[in-house]
Amino acid sequence: MARGFNKVILMGNLARDPEIRYTVEKRAWARFTVAVGYSWKNRAGEFQEGADFIPVIAWGPLAERCGRYLRKGSGVLVEGRIRVRSYEARDGSGRKYATDVEASDVTFVGPKRSSDSDSFGSPAASQRGFADDADFGKSIREKGFGDEDEEFPTDFAEAFGKDDGDDEDSDIPF
Repeated sequence: MARGFNKVILMGNLARDPEIRYTVEKRAWARFTVAVGYSWKNRAGEFQEGADFIPVIAWGPLAERCGRYLRKGSGVLVEGRIRVRSYEARDGSGRKYATDVEASDVTFVGPKRSSDSDSFGSPAASQRGFADDADFGKSIREKGFGDEDEEFPTDFAEAFGKDDGDDEDSDIPF
């Protein structure tokens, strides 16, 4: 069978709090939904907005971290793969299929929250492992990384050095 490629990257906000469960072998798994917004122009030329609600499953320590730190509305960047599962319906109506994203990494993005006592900006949250960082929501340039006047190379050869022609793989067409 030919080798395939299955990679998904999502960035959005949690539509609800993660649901944590454990397998019989006591392995943690978390289920949550990521709302990913999009916009388009209708026939009248007006912008419309919508959102896709994508189910995500995380396993093991990643699932426990998601359950501990994420709440409804949290910004996340999810990397993983699409997974299609099938099962027999309990009511005997036949085979059912479910499609979701199996997360390999979840990055918590966005500013700290401090509206309620158990959110990211609270003392309880900092005891759970969040550093008290005043720069958390600032951009890279605001933190002092990179210059406004710095020019970035626009050419691959310029960025990674000129090709000296001595490459042993030079007969590869790509």
